[in-house]
Amino acid sequence: MTRRRSAILVLEDGRTFHGEAYGSVGETFGEAVFNTGMTGYQETLTDPSYHRQVVVQTAPHIGNTGVNGEDDESGRIWVAGYVVRDPARIGSNWRATGGLEDRLAAEGVVGISGVDTRALTRHLRERGAMRVGISSVDDDPRALLARVRQSPQMVGADLSAEVTTEKPYVVQAQGAHRFTVAALDLGIKRNVPRRLAARGVTTHVLPAGSSIDDLLATGADAVFFSPGPGDPATAHGPVALAREVLRRQVPLFGICFGSQILGRALGFGTYKLGYGHRGINQPVLDRATGKVEVTSHNHGFAVQVPGAGHGAVVPDQVIETEFGGVQVSHVCLNDNVVEGLRAKDVPAFTVQYHPEAAAGPHDADYLFDRFAELIEGRGLDQQHSEGRTHSEGRTNA
Repeated sequence: MTRRRSAILVLEDGRTFHGEAYGSVGETFGEAVFNTGMTGYQETLTDPSYHRQVVVQTAPHIGNTGVNGEDDESGRIWVAGYVVRDPARIGSNWRATGGLEDRLAAEGVVGISGVDTRALTRHLRERGAMRVGISSVDDDPRALLARVRQSPQMVGADLSAEVTTEKPYVVQAQGAHRFTVAALDLGIKRNVPRRLAARGVTTHVLPAGSSIDDLLATGADAVFFSPGPGDPATAHGPVALAREVLRRQVPLFGICFGSQILGRALGFGTYKLGYGHRGINQPVLDRATGKVEVTSHNHGFAVQVPGAGHGAVVPDQVIETEFGGVQVSHVCLNDNVVEGLRAKDVPAFTVQYHPEAAAGPHDADYLFDRFAELIEGRGLDQQHSEGRTHSEGRTNA
């Protein structure tokens, strides 16, 4: 059996792990983050929100089902590097068209295997996400550490322009057309317009630098702000655009980075989480119904509302903003992070997590129905009142 080439991983604080090259041979840098999903590695790799991040998979066995031509969430792999413990020797699945390592190598993704990912994850939980380097061409940890500390940080990184579509494109509604949505692509996943299409929505996906005129020229009944990578504090253009959408009272739905953009547009701040939420098993409370959803996440920043943030209990009262009252609609039960906002006086709401999943559970898929109902003219207060009634009915049954 051919011995693999050795590789090293060096964190910003000097912690070093030794392993073997996995994927492309070379050197890479990024922010070290961990993903707790046991499935969905292909969707993770192709999620634009992972741009400039080195992903550590906490599940020990990766690559078991190979790769296929259907599960990509964008047109390429976006992760800056990949860390796994025990890569599959053979990928086996009826849908597979190739092996994971071959795909990584073909796209130039430098990875490392044979790493104690449990120890690495515990370290990142205790110390926080930080810069990291992986090298299979230089075995000197000190030299690599110096380069890690010279690499750019995620705080202050404006990345949406690097992942957005170059040209607008359209995803047609399935069946009868009901509505048209203009989606600002800050790093959109393919499953978002697919979930909208299933509800009769035609989605026009537009570049991140689009203007309000560009959005409305599509004949949009509503606007969607997508997920994406980077620090929301740098996204001044999308924030100004969101404010204009709010002023015009056009229905607006934002996911993840889009939620942070809307939070800023409403006058709230954002902050960086210690190690972020990434995976498909995060518990979130929907305050309208009292239902706890198992949800898919990928975010390292969060919205800061008055009286909450950094682990504090999130207040339930209405917060007054330039655009009227706003409430925190969803909260993460692990750490009290704001996971959703809903405006009471303008037609807008957001969630910080990923209702389109891919990969992940489908508990939150109803949010696309809620968006369609908002476009239809049913206010969020009416929807939430109905949702609470239905929830109580199930509880009392």
